[in-house]
Amino acid sequence: MKKLTIISLDGHAQMPESAWAAYLDKRFHKYLPKLSEENAVMTKLMGMHVTKTHSGADLDIFDTEGAYRAGGANGWYDPKIRLAEMDREGIAAEFAFDGDPRMLGMFFQSANTPYPKDLCNAGVRAYHRWMHDSFGYAKDRLIPVGIIGHSPWASMKDMVAELDWIADRGFRATSMPGFVTYPGEPELFDPYWDPFWARCEERGIALWVHAGHGDAQGATGVALMRVGKQLKPDFSNYKQLHETFISPLFDGTGVFEAMKPRRSMWQLMLGGVFDRFPKLKLVMNEIYIDWMPGTLHCLDEEFEARRGELPCKRLPSEYWATNGLTSMSFPRRCEVQMRHEVGIDTITFGRDYPHPEGTWPNTKMWLRDLFTGVPENEVRAILSENAIRVLNLDGAALDAIAERIGATVEEILGPGPAVSPELIAHFDKRGHYLQPAEGEQRFAEIREQFREDAWQAAGFVAA
Repeated sequence: MKKLTIISLDGHAQMPESAWAAYLDKRFHKYLPKLSEENAVMTKLMGMHVTKTHSGADLDIFDTEGAYRAGGANGWYDPKIRLAEMDREGIAAEFAFDGDPRMLGMFFQSANTPYPKDLCNAGVRAYHRWMHDSFGYAKDRLIPVGIIGHSPWASMKDMVAELDWIADRGFRATSMPGFVTYPGEPELFDPYWDPFWARCEERGIALWVHAGHGDAQGATGVALMRVGKQLKPDFSNYKQLHETFISPLFDGTGVFEAMKPRRSMWQLMLGGVFDRFPKLKLVMNEIYIDWMPGTLHCLDEEFEARRGELPCKRLPSEYWATNGLTSMSFPRRCEVQMRHEVGIDTITFGRDYPHPEGTWPNTKMWLRDLFTGVPENEVRAILSENAIRVLNLDGAALDAIAERIGATVEEILGPGPAVSPELIAHFDKRGHYLQPAEGEQRFAEIREQFREDAWQAAGFVAA
């Protein structure tokens, strides 16, 4: 029986500090000492966050194969380690996107402190070139995602030129405008962005929305630096600082349940972007998926009340069915239970490697419990077939890789011992595995924000 081809749409990569000078334009090297000092504070603080669920007695629960203790997380910058861990977990291919708490990005992140726009732009260019040089030899398995939306651009010509640069080198997606926000940028429904959408469609570059989308450059970094400087040398006050400042960002609605990524989705829809560029694809990543049915229901009702006033022609749910794809990053039981409500043909999988909330290093066990009772054809659709179809991947080549390193159907879906309660409890501790679905609790918020956007977007029709 053919093995399971598993494609992870949520993996991360980050440029190490040792590569900064080699890839950053020399005009900006004077900023590197400040960035290094900032990085030292931030990585110390975030290191405490990473080890909160990945140390002590927890190691004997989740790291039974020793992958974590052997440095398996270092694939965030080392492609050889990354590929070895993909082989161990049966991952045929993984999309690699910027961001890891073990290292700050080059000026452009919300987690950085504020920097000039041209410096943020230089950092994005440097990241692209490092990513190509470091991971580019294995693009059949390590699929790079660009970060054009992390930076402001001096002109649309420059923005499109950088898009062509990454497309020419095998990048398959990019963050879109507004991933990191900068003063004065138009909203996504503004026709200003049409040349960018057009080139993405032409080059087959998908738009990547991920947790953290919509945060301002430097916004989180200012808060985290304040916390980091308060951390005592013996870390004795870390728990207090974590509960006050860090936990709201990473353990609740601050990141994975934020409204900003959803808002970017409906701004594209109500702006008619998918009418003008029908082959454009939107991928929603690491923001849960249980909210999707309720949100689309609200959006459809709001659209019907304004039909004819907006630039778009179809219902939001119709755009989602033809242009959308979502990744169950560190998936939860409630999301699998809702798979038909979300749309089985629009769901993919992400292991969020190497972040502490992700499925690594327990992906096979996570999937084994998650897909209990789910038909094999639906599992195959989620784990690979949807991504292959929507993102035009080479399915035959990926299936061949899976035959060499992939998980058997029996490993994931076959009879055998259940996943231990201790390990399931750890899944919940680090990734909210048992958390209930969102339900209707945010409908009023969704409607209010949509109405605000609809009022602005309608102005383009009137004009």
